[in-house]
Amino acid sequence: MKSTFFIHTTGCRANQWDSSVIAGNLQGAGYAPTGADRAEIVVINACTVTEGAVRDIRRFINRLRRENPGAKVVLAGCHGQAYPHDSFGADLVLGQAEKLSPDRYAAAAGIFVSSRESLVMDEAPEDPAMTGKTRFFFKIQDGCDRFCSYCIVPYARGAPRSRPLREILRTMETLGRRGVQEVVLTGIEISAWHDPGGGTGLTDLIAILEDAPTPPRIRLSSVDPLMFDMGFIETAASSRKLARSFHIPLQSASDRVLAAMRRPYRQEDVRGMIDRILARMPDAGIGMDVIAGFPGESEDLFEETRAFLESCPVYYLHVFPYSSRPGTAAALMDGTVPRGTAKARVRILKDIDARKRETFHRRFIGSLARIVPEGKRCLGRYMRGYTNNYIPVHIPYDRKLENRMVEVRMDRVEGGIVLGEPIIQ
Repeated sequence: MKSTFFIHTTGCRANQWDSSVIAGNLQGAGYAPTGADRAEIVVINACTVTEGAVRDIRRFINRLRRENPGAKVVLAGCHGQAYPHDSFGADLVLGQAEKLSPDRYAAAAGIFVSSRESLVMDEAPEDPAMTGKTRFFFKIQDGCDRFCSYCIVPYARGAPRSRPLREILRTMETLGRRGVQEVVLTGIEISAWHDPGGGTGLTDLIAILEDAPTPPRIRLSSVDPLMFDMGFIETAASSRKLARSFHIPLQSASDRVLAAMRRPYRQEDVRGMIDRILARMPDAGIGMDVIAGFPGESEDLFEETRAFLESCPVYYLHVFPYSSRPGTAAALMDGTVPRGTAKARVRILKDIDARKRETFHRRFIGSLARIVPEGKRCLGRYMRGYTNNYIPVHIPYDRKLENRMVEVRMDRVEGGIVLGEPIIQ
């Protein structure tokens, strides 16, 4: 009888890719997937970038111990790599390299974590596991050497490393052949991607994929602000495949806070970047990550960020309160912002986000767009897909439209959601 496993994934899209690789490796070694309440081995591929992510690990393990007390609990990935001795009672801790080796899961207990310097890029499976999602997240890069003062990721993910171009082309062809309509190129710092066998960088990759066999739509995950030079913008604007949606880790618009964060750009750089993108792609959807309550962020410095975000023509914001992570430079900084103050600043920025989303959505009402509807029901009677510039459009549920590129008309905004109708040819 096969041993059974379940994988619980938290955190970023790179983790989702890693979990699909883990699942494929375990199945190849004779394990069978099942539910968390029945699995003999439960793998937690865990994010650790915020205190909230760590709380989620603890809660999941506590619930699992009640619902499936006989399971072997494996804490793997970013948390295991960065904080291997903070295991919340897990039976086995595996780092980034070890979590991909099915042989490691046979160990009864222990901590197995390689150094960050020894981590290498995982090889893409010949037959990538499909999880039923319409959009496929394909990790092309891993690791980071920025060492921003607030960020544990360089310790959790290791040094930058890139998937070879030949592997990317092979996988993209496979995904296209299997009917995937949209693939998201993801990584920890995809602007650092380069072909290990040559000088090809991310801008070149976009151009190469334009004429290669791939799924019809390609989207990028988070891209560093300094990536947006005119060469990159022109290549993106000229592409028939690349989605006009860009998610940018801004973090702050105060120059003093950015300097303390060790971010390599300033407010003026970001404003110029936005102007360049929209001058070439006026309908682009630009989103930004923002951290509120970083150590030393006074009211005046927060006001610089608030005023900038109010004035700049971006689509949406992902807002987070600052979360201190042991081992980072910011964890030792003076000027701690009270938790209540940080939460109040988050609310202010989330209000800006809500208004920007509403404005952006209403701008396109009456327009035609193409979406790839997902199979999951939304609000009981709709299915949802994303436009080229990342507007979620809800159309009446019709299973025949799942995972097809469908033209829709965006009709109205109701209750904060965009409603549309398919244009059936």
